[in-house]
Order: sequence, then C-alpha cells, then structure tokens
Amino acid sequence: MSGTTDRTTSRREFTKHAVGLAAVSTMAAISVPHVYAAESNTIQLALIGCGGRGTGAAGDAMSTKLGPVKLVAMADVFDNRVKGSYSRLKEQFKDMVDVPDDRKFVGFDGYMRAMDCLKPGDVAICTTPPAFRWVHFGYAIMKNLNFFMEKPTTVDGPTTRKMLKLAEDSTKKNLKVGVGLMCRHCRARQELFDRIKSGQIGDIMLMRAYRMHGPGGFTGPKPNNAPSELLYQIQRFHSFMWASGGVYADYYIHNIDECCMMKDAWPVRAQACGGRHYRGNAVDQNFDNYSVEYTFADGTKLLLYGRGMNGCHSEFASYAHGTKSLAVISTNVHTPAMCRIYKGYNIVKPDLAWAFPQPEPNPYQMEWVDLMQAIRQDKPYNEAQRGAIASMVTSMGRMAAHTGQIITYDQMLNCDHEFAPEVDKFTMASAAPLLVDASGKYPIPQPGIKKTREY
Repeated sequence: MSGTTDRTTSRREFTKHAVGLAAVSTMAAISVPHVYAAESNTIQLALIGCGGRGTGAAGDAMSTKLGPVKLVAMADVFDNRVKGSYSRLKEQFKDMVDVPDDRKFVGFDGYMRAMDCLKPGDVAICTTPPAFRWVHFGYAIMKNLNFFMEKPTTVDGPTTRKMLKLAEDSTKKNLKVGVGLMCRHCRARQELFDRIKSGQIGDIMLMRAYRMHGPGGFTGPKPNNAPSELLYQIQRFHSFMWASGGVYADYYIHNIDECCMMKDAWPVRAQACGGRHYRGNAVDQNFDNYSVEYTFADGTKLLLYGRGMNGCHSEFASYAHGTKSLAVISTNVHTPAMCRIYKGYNIVKPDLAWAFPQPEPNPYQMEWVDLMQAIRQDKPYNEAQRGAIASMVTSMGRMAAHTGQIITYDQMLNCDHEFAPEVDKFTMASAAPLLVDASGKYPIPQPGIKKTREY
C-alpha cells in the first residue's frame, strides 16, 4: 500500500458525497424522462458474459412475470459459451429468446455490438470477470441502457473510483442499475435487518462469517491445447487477481456484504492472516485460508474465516452477536438464508425466538423482480455505488491478508495500483497483464516480504 493519489478522498468526505448523490438521484427521477421499451412494453436484454452466472442471470430476468421480456443479443470471448448458453436458454424460455446468429458476438468488442442491438431503457446484463465491469458499464451509460452487473464490480482502488464516477453518471441519467449482491434482496434477511434495527438482539457487538469448503480457483500449468495466455487467464479468472480479485473477492463478498447490511455500516480497516498449503503444481495466486478482522468506526468487529481445503471442517454461514442475543444471518448456503434469532447465544431449538417462515422467496429472482419493477414503474433504483463500496471493502480484507499490513478504508479507496489498466483496449491478440516466471508460475502474495499494493 505504498502508493496513493495526490488528492486523497477521506471516508468522511466520501460519505458526505454519497448523501449528495442520493439527492441527485431524487432530482433525476423528477427531471429526466423515464426510458424503457415503452413502444411495445417489451424489455429487451443483451447478455454479455455467457458462462453459468450469465445464463442464470438471464434466466432470472426472463422469469420475473412483470411484463414481456426478450433476450435479443449475446456476447462472450468464447464461442462455445455463447452457443452453450443460447441452447440452454432457448430450451427453457423458447419464444423469449430471439438471438439469431448475427446477434451472437464473439470477441472483446462483442459487448458493444450486443448493446448496440438494444434501445434506450432496455437492459444490458454484464456477468464477465469484474476486471471488465467499468468498461461495459460506461458503454451502457453512453447508450442510455439500464444495467445489471455481477459482483464484485471492482478489484482495486482505481477501478473503484471509476465505478463510483460511473454510478454518479448513471444516477444523473435516471438509469436503473442492479448489482448481483442478492442477499440485500433476500426477504428473510430484510426482515432480520428490521428486527435488529428495532433492538430485538440489542446492539451488535460482534459478527462472524464463515466460508469454508473445498478448493476454489485451482489451476495447474497451462495445457498445450489452451487458448492464448490472455484467454487462458480469463477462462480461469478466479485464479488471477487482475481478472477477479481472486477467490477472496468473488466468494467472500456475500458474507461480508450481508454482515455490513445488518450492521448498517462499512468497516474502516482490516487486518488479516492467510497462507497457501499442499499446492502441488497449482499456479494460481490465491491463498488456501484467510482469517480477517474487520473493524467498524464504533470498534465493533467482523471476523471472517475463509478456507478452500479438502478434508477440513466446512461451514458456510454468518452470525450477529447482540448485547441481548444471537441472530443467524445465513445458514449453510446463500439461499435459503433461514434467518433466525435466539434468546441467548446458543443455537439450540429451545432458545429459538424467531425464524423466517419457509420456503422463502429466492433472492436471485427477487433482485430481478426489484429491478424490473423499478424499470417499469420508473422508480429511482441504482445499486452501483453500494456495489462498488462492497467490492472495495472486500478488496481491503484481501489486501490486508496478502500484504500482512493493516489496510484502511481510505488507503484502499485511494490506492493507485490498478491490476489491468488497459482492459478497455484488449483484443484477441493482446498480451496478458500477468506473466509467468522462469519456473512457469505466476507471482503469489508474500506477506511481510511483499508489502506493496500489487495484491
């Protein structure tokens, strides 16, 4: 964390600015005409990033039942992903998928050609690796398109600042923007938040979050039949910091964000430990385990435990300890959350004080219901700013673990190191932003030795 911009942005100044943006959003809703596919009442979609997440997001969008929706364009840098995603979506949604071959685009400029197929007010779905998020979001704003983007939306300080500026631009245009932090749209978590705010568990003293399961992001040496080095790294984006922020950013952001939701605040600093074990010939940049202590402004702690190792204890959950009792924020997986409150601090049936009734609505669909309602009813709706902050706070914990230093909110926001500043210029012939060393492996974090901002 050696570099900062000349003019730093303090957390207090940024919070004040965020309040100002909220006012801009309200004014925009009054002064800017709403833009959506009003002529036919059909909201058209373009899918940029046709992997599993993109296919799932497009499917959720077409399942909203709030009016006609049609997928009209698709783009990816891998032809087989476009074809595979199209086949699955066409089989499931039939006439709602109208993507002939001349609206299927392969290449780094495919996002532009796919968005060019839309009208102002339609929706571009961006589920590519997060390194490309600011590029695609900027083009959508220029085209007056509503936007849905997967998380995380940034992986470093410079891209966070870019996304915050784009969030402001999109708000001024009254565009509706959703971010794939679906826990915020979970009806169970929303009720739990209301109960916590009403004082049912007392004041939050401590939160704990766990994501511990088998390995993620492992990759061996590049096979002989692999695509170019750049495409190989994009294909295995969880393994490389520039593309995704690593498994820490991609996996742990949900647990971090749902805890910040319950606290109704963002942490101001992070310190952490982590390491690699039993690696064999793996060449990725991730740690196998992370233990991170986030601190909020009032001194409250969030303890995050992440592990990607076979044969170990597994847990996937988040908890909030109040001065009166314990709340379970999530259990086992992201959905169903199975939110609960206990009379004390032991998770035992006799002490159960409240539980959200099952089955609970699927938050992956609820985030699309909320976005589509905002589009059709022209309500102010923009999650870009919050998504950027959640992504930056996540990166703050990752950088603390990878450098062995305490990293503050302001340091992370103002850090000047950008993993891949030229992503907007990539072509199929471009070199990868990360190179292997003489042994065929990529740089890995070395806490205490490499204390710089590159991780």
